[in-house]
Amino acid sequence: MTMAPGDDVLVAVEAHLLTVLGQDSGRAGVSFLGADRVDVLRFGPDDDGLVRYVTLGMSRAPMSDPTATVADPTGPRAELLLSVHGLHDSVLRRLTVLAATSAVEGLIVAPGTSLTLGEPLWDGARFEAVLVVEAGGLVPNLELAAPAAPVRFLPLLPMTAEEAAYKRVHGAAALQEQWLHAGTDLRDPSRRTAPLRAPS
Repeated sequence: MTMAPGDDVLVAVEAHLLTVLGQDSGRAGVSFLGADRVDVLRFGPDDDGLVRYVTLGMSRAPMSDPTATVADPTGPRAELLLSVHGLHDSVLRRLTVLAATSAVEGLIVAPGTSLTLGEPLWDGARFEAVLVVEAGGLVPNLELAAPAAPVRFLPLLPMTAEEAAYKRVHGAAALQEQWLHAGTDLRDPSRRTAPLRAPS
């Protein structure tokens, strides 16, 4: 059976994730109208109770400017990574929605981007938005054959409504500085809004 375009990339991405994070402990997938299926793999919990949720499907094709007449084969490719203490499997479907944003809305997801769900990130969560940040090295980039760009694994940091509003006004760097100054544990599922001050 022949694979659909991009499926070979997903095979490589999944193998890469299993090599780095070990065997997944669960998964779920959703197909969207006008877009290909997106899966989310769960890894953990580990000995510290930390769980990683990673999308699989966003990197099937390069992200490109929706106004471009021809997709750039060298465009950026990415998957999304959420780290949180404890099992919150209702996040699986929500993450597929965020991962499909690129294909459905023509958005190039990059560090500094805010993604908003309009519903809790998982059942009972006080977060409805996330901040996309630079890959922190947990999952190294996956190099692909030229001319394709490598697949990057971009962490998601949950934001409360107040933090999302602060980011819109002051920018991603300022919000991250506030988190750092407050010593915020961004993997704490029950954390409250960090103290927010105007940038100096």
